[in-house]
Amino acid sequence: MARYRLVPTREQNEDRQIEALTKFGVPVQNIIIDKASGKDTEREGYQYLKRQILRKGDTLVIKELDRLSRNKTDIKRELEQFKDMGIRVKILDIPTTLTDFPPEQAWVLDMINAILIEVLGSIAENERNKIRARQREGIVAAKRKNIKFGRPSKPLPDNWEQVLAEVRCGNKKPVEAMRELGISRSHYYRLYKIT
Repeated sequence: MARYRLVPTREQNEDRQIEALTKFGVPVQNIIIDKASGKDTEREGYQYLKRQILRKGDTLVIKELDRLSRNKTDIKRELEQFKDMGIRVKILDIPTTLTDFPPEQAWVLDMINAILIEVLGSIAENERNKIRARQREGIVAAKRKNIKFGRPSKPLPDNWEQVLAEVRCGNKKPVEAMRELGISRSHYYRLYKIT
């Protein structure tokens, strides 16, 4: 029985991909969704799919090549692994991967797909690099405007100075201070470092 899977990224809405796969004939219950970046192949659902579900003779259907990864080297490695495992990969945006060739002409399909995958893999990798460059530019611009990243810092407890003075002169242990201040160990030491 052929198994079909989907690996979209976190920032995308998977509805269009699910629709494309179901139109192609993939049963909804056979679709795996990872809500993670396509920057590499270390995604929980994808790794489970490869290690536990797919077997020789199965077919993996994905909407776009960059659902495997946005790294050209990773894409090539994954496709080679699937080929070695005897798993057919169909990519909906590469129509030649959907075509069935007679066994004696399989080399033609392999050649065409290799060229397309090389080009599209380069495009996917380039897009990932553009995204990262835009993120870096955005962070630099935000820092120039004094925009803070991360969680907002918690205010110091009202009695912080008094309790800290007792700890520093040895009248109180840090554990006692944490208890009295009602803060966690990590929060205590974070505040301790900055004061």
